[in-house]
Amino acid sequence: MNLLLLQIGVFIFGAIIGSFLNVVILRYGVKSLRGRSKCPVCGKKLKWFELIPIFSFLFFKGKCRNCQRKISWQYPMIETITGLLFLLIFNFSSFAESYGGQAFSVFSSQFLELIFLWLIFSLLIVIFVYDLYHKIIPDAFVFAFAGLSLARVMIDFNGFSWTADIWAGPILAIPFALLWLSSGGRWLGLGDAKLILGIGWFLGLAKGSSALILAIWAGALTGLILVALSRFLEKKQLFFKNKNFTIKSKLPFAPFLILGTALVFFFGWDVWGLSLIL
Repeated sequence: MNLLLLQIGVFIFGAIIGSFLNVVILRYGVKSLRGRSKCPVCGKKLKWFELIPIFSFLFFKGKCRNCQRKISWQYPMIETITGLLFLLIFNFSSFAESYGGQAFSVFSSQFLELIFLWLIFSLLIVIFVYDLYHKIIPDAFVFAFAGLSLARVMIDFNGFSWTADIWAGPILAIPFALLWLSSGGRWLGLGDAKLILGIGWFLGLAKGSSALILAIWAGALTGLILVALSRFLEKKQLFFKNKNFTIKSKLPFAPFLILGTALVFFFGWDVWGLSLIL
């Protein structure tokens, strides 16, 4: 199989998965994941040609074919991001290096690792968006992520050390769990500590700690920017005072944790100046 065609197929597959992730994000805890998709405004059931990832949104100009009301940009954004992430993971994987687009086996360890990574980052996308909306991380998502990360350590794809990596999750998560406990949940959610547990298993101690520090820096910088922007808008009387963002306002932390994880995993960002092979 030609490598370019395989990469195009990977992107399309990722976009299809992204369409399903949209369903999970919007329906979880509200209604069943089963059943056909409907227009969120008029409730009309959508035809198959209205559900083609990315293309349908563009073809119908971001509107429902029936009621002509605008459809959220979340749908094509999640589909596109998931497709690009799947492609990026594929290109970074040892599977692509080993087979170069030639004949492959679905029973190989490289292919199994690729599936693990696709599943892990699919869960991280759901957690990212769900926490943005609701400021909460459902246990079903975070435990699935932690479980897959631990399984990846146990399968020992890349020479993980049981003496080091098996403890990376608890070592990174326990301080944040204690912070949640001591603050009564005011400073940090327990879901964030659970997410950090999975990040430690996924990245290891050195990389995982780099991801945490990057997340803290990104969160602090974003908070400062929002405070400054809010004060500017207040002076311009563009928003009511009770809608302003202050230094005491809460930001969901999971998106920053996931951003830090992606930066370390894909680009090797290392705040410690280490070789990131620990």
